[in-house]
Amino acid sequence: MRPGPRNLITDVSGLRVGNARDDALRSGSTVLLGEAAFACGVNVMGGAPGTRETELLAPDKLVGGVDALVLSGGSAFGLAACDGVSDGLRAMGRGFQVGPVRVPIVPGAIVFDLLNGGDKDWPANPYPALGRRALEAASADFALGSEGAGTGAMTHRWKGGLGSASAVLEGGITVGALVVVNALGSVTAGETRQFWAAPWELGNEFGGLGLSGPYPAADEPSPAKRLGEATTIAIVATDAALDKAGLTRLATAAQDGMARAIVPSHTPFDGDLVFAVSTGARPLPDPALTPFLLGHAAACTLARAIARGVHAASPRPGDLQPCWHEG
Repeated sequence: MRPGPRNLITDVSGLRVGNARDDALRSGSTVLLGEAAFACGVNVMGGAPGTRETELLAPDKLVGGVDALVLSGGSAFGLAACDGVSDGLRAMGRGFQVGPVRVPIVPGAIVFDLLNGGDKDWPANPYPALGRRALEAASADFALGSEGAGTGAMTHRWKGGLGSASAVLEGGITVGALVVVNALGSVTAGETRQFWAAPWELGNEFGGLGLSGPYPAADEPSPAKRLGEATTIAIVATDAALDKAGLTRLATAAQDGMARAIVPSHTPFDGDLVFAVSTGARPLPDPALTPFLLGHAAACTLARAIARGVHAASPRPGDLQPCWHEG
């Protein structure tokens, strides 16, 4: 595997990402948009998820494609970012056709960032407007770190953030990942700056510290964040033609990348979730072997994206945690 030209999820041709943030709120939203509706699956392994319309993504459900995906801060309030995205898509003429009406299908997931020092005393829910702004900003190039849904993210020790990465397989298929890192667990080993994701780093994409170790594998982790203030939410994407069942399996395999990069992961207090999407641009060269390789690539790419999100976080006044670069 090698990184794509941008090392972003938008290396999967046809996908765009938009961010919107509110620095006073210390929160924001991120939108993944395709040129057309795309197939989507989902897997949830955390014990405290916050989601919208994920039931539609089961392989046995009617809707075959979604128009956009939303990752947002704001806990339950942040699910309203999907409303702003839906309004924007409807204005574009996008959506599931029902007679003369188009209904945009916009699943979403949220992280808890309500206790990160931002001003949450709003007169009206700000997330619909953040979602609409993120949709309007959608582009092939976008910023990582303290942006979009990662604006107010935190982890066990370091400031969290929005991460992304991509990989091109030998046969030409591309896999990408987009993630909001707001975990209860730690992305680095012990008191070091060594990323747990180091074995999967390509080049120096998150510091190039290598496999220096030692890794405190026997340590019993204790939460630094208060229980219930966590969640890591992600999207993995590919141009390989997978149906909803195949994408559900891809999302499940990608969860391994979360466990490689965050220790511990999938706790009862995290809402860890992975969406998986396909643009369907490339046929599977080997229907038996390719899904196996895609699952491995998705896990590796998500692990890298998690480290990149923390690595890219930038300091802002009022931060409750240091950035990795300040460590």
